[in-house]
Amino acid sequence: MSTVDDLIAFQRETEALAQIAGRLEWDQETMMPRGAAEQRGEECAALEGVLHARRTDPRVGEWLDAAKPADAVQAAQLRHIRRSHERAVKIPARLAQEIARVTSVAQGIWAEARAAEDPAKFLPTLARVVALRREEAAALCGGGALYDALLDDYEPGATQASIAAMFDGLRPRLVALRERILGSERTPDTLTGHFPKAQQLELSRRLASAFGYDWSRGRLDLAVHPFSSGSGHDVRITTRVVEAEPFNCFYSTIHEVGHACYEQGIDPAYLLTPLGQGVSMGVHESQSRIYENQLGRSRPFTGWLHGQMQDMFGPLSVADADAFHATVNRVQPGFIRTEADEVHYNLHVMLRFDLERDLISGALEVQDLEEAWNARFLKDFGQQVDRPSHGMLQDVHWSVGLFGYFPTYTLGNVYAGCLNKALRAAVPEVDENLSRGDATPATDWLRTQLQQHGGLYEPREVVTRACGFAPSEGPLLDYLEAKFAEIYAL
Repeated sequence: MSTVDDLIAFQRETEALAQIAGRLEWDQETMMPRGAAEQRGEECAALEGVLHARRTDPRVGEWLDAAKPADAVQAAQLRHIRRSHERAVKIPARLAQEIARVTSVAQGIWAEARAAEDPAKFLPTLARVVALRREEAAALCGGGALYDALLDDYEPGATQASIAAMFDGLRPRLVALRERILGSERTPDTLTGHFPKAQQLELSRRLASAFGYDWSRGRLDLAVHPFSSGSGHDVRITTRVVEAEPFNCFYSTIHEVGHACYEQGIDPAYLLTPLGQGVSMGVHESQSRIYENQLGRSRPFTGWLHGQMQDMFGPLSVADADAFHATVNRVQPGFIRTEADEVHYNLHVMLRFDLERDLISGALEVQDLEEAWNARFLKDFGQQVDRPSHGMLQDVHWSVGLFGYFPTYTLGNVYAGCLNKALRAAVPEVDENLSRGDATPATDWLRTQLQQHGGLYEPREVVTRACGFAPSEGPLLDYLEAKFAEIYAL
């Protein structure tokens, strides 16, 4: 075997172990008994110790120094392995294991605090998570910004400066559009009624199938905070059910199917290699957001969904397909990011980006987070947060240490806007098929142009290749303005 072959074989085992770690996290969110939390923390820490030892193994550095890639695929494999190795060797094994242990346990503490509407139960644990992430960032940053070191883990090449510039480009037109909509005389109907759990889950499965989710390599379960987990031949999704709010379940499902189909669509030749998963969280979010919004909330698809819901639940409080489309896309200020309309969504992300940057830099301490959140929310949304689960306790991300993750949601929206523009130009029959509940022409294009490449290209490069132009905020803003101008007669 060549040096490259030795390295790839070693990496394949590392990737397999990482998938096992991910399965533990999936189980913790879906099946694990509550009393197992402390033990699970120890299990996660032990497995992270094994993974860290492999990622920092001196042989990896030796193989990388000697390796001569034979083609572009091998060059990309080596690029990912080198990046992982260089980051891993900067982090002490003790710290890696402690982060895994604490964040595993913190997840359960957050869930209990959220259910009890009691931030005080969570703040000491969150303070420990923030301290560990600050320590990790200090080990990685080489004298640069702490937050950039964490952001790079989710979106390689991005910086807080580039993210802030993106938000600066989005905010003025988003705020102006919001004000025009809220000043409109049109008010879409609200969907009311009782929508039983079993029927919601049955229709969610139909929706997943409509978007091409491969059930032979996946499953649907319930979680407090919906997520997708896994890659290759085992990619699982979750959703949540509120019996008075079926859109929560349906669009959470479509969103997670976007993530899952990205993983299922990657070239099988890349299985259990660094190329066998999504290249970044921003690109990942581009898939979940285009599935959920540009496709799933489009007029043709909501027309089909309206019929499906009538078949499943009987007559709806919303009279017809046109009114239903407006209801699905209704713009109104709200507390919950995951339930936010497309106009408000990125404003939710901007709030979190600013707060978590300050937490990592030390400009904001954990004990002051709730007050800072509530003040910022009132300023941005004009509403007083009524309870912690609608405020600082609503998202799972900080409990599990995902600092630097939130801005990738908006980056994904920007990428999705660009992909939607290119898709519509390339596949004119998209809407005709969506009106029949068939997303195949759209999902086939996304799989061919982007998903199959996995980690072969850098994040912005794979989006640029798919679209034929460099990504920017313009297509997303143009799409939003055109869509909501029609709905609200602006």
